[in-house]
Amino acid sequence: MSLFNSYLRSRIKAIAVCIAVICIFSASYLLFDMPVIVTLYPLTLSLLVCVIAAAFDFGAYCMRHNKLIRNERPVPGDQIESDYQKIIADLEDEAERSARRATEKFSDMVEYYTIWAHQIKTPIAAMRLTLQSEDTETARRLSGDLNRIEEYVEMVLTYLRLDSDDTDYLIREHVLDEIIKPAVRKFAREFILKKLSLDYAPTGYTVLTDEKWLSFVIEQIISNAVKYTSEGGVKIYMDETGVLCIRDTGIGICAEDLPRIFENGYTGFNGREDKRASGIGLYLCKRIADNLGHGISVESVPGEGTTVRLDLRKHDLGVE
Repeated sequence: MSLFNSYLRSRIKAIAVCIAVICIFSASYLLFDMPVIVTLYPLTLSLLVCVIAAAFDFGAYCMRHNKLIRNERPVPGDQIESDYQKIIADLEDEAERSARRATEKFSDMVEYYTIWAHQIKTPIAAMRLTLQSEDTETARRLSGDLNRIEEYVEMVLTYLRLDSDDTDYLIREHVLDEIIKPAVRKFAREFILKKLSLDYAPTGYTVLTDEKWLSFVIEQIISNAVKYTSEGGVKIYMDETGVLCIRDTGIGICAEDLPRIFENGYTGFNGREDKRASGIGLYLCKRIADNLGHGISVESVPGEGTTVRLDLRKHDLGVE
């Protein structure tokens, strides 16, 4: 019905002209005192012709509408429509060229930062090897700083690769503990330096995921837990089958900040007070978890700590 109303609105001028012409002819017949039958007969024929013409025109209107819905261009009905289609074609060509240029620039940027990341990892690895021979508080502190630098480098690469067309997801079944343990070992010196306890028992769970991307998420969560915890510790456990929990006894997150913690660049009150928050870590975790089909949620009480839950049961993926 809305299509028919749209058709009537588009033909309102033609309908008004037809009605005016019929009224003029009818008035002319009546002014000359012709019999009513003589007036009604041509009037009926005229109306019938108008209705038939309108039916054909409405059919053509519907066909053009259906083609446009299917993103097909109908044959131009006149020169004006032809001009409009030419403008649309020019705009599409320009949009395609702009998209191609943007893709090329993005690829160049990703390539540059990838090379940069590999180059900067070389001195990081060399410094880590040097620090491994020492077991002092200074060495532990420097090792923690190196972990932060490497973490920020990985965050840059992850941010760039998220929207890349060739993101290398490889979905397979993995033993969850084999992903958690390297992530925990990565922050071992920081645990020791800050004198934090670690409560972790093997989960014995097998998860369908991408090992590299899930490892990034878990490392980021543990990194935040260690960063914002000055006393107490971190507990890693399975709350229920398939739900991994990472709980800390840190500064926590304000209630008004919780709904926005997964937004890009949002740091919240405690993050702004800390001055080290980038506001991108949890955003990346959320994006990656969504891409992997996992759920992620956060519960927190300021001054008591934060619990991050990874629901590894949620996926619409298949084994490769």
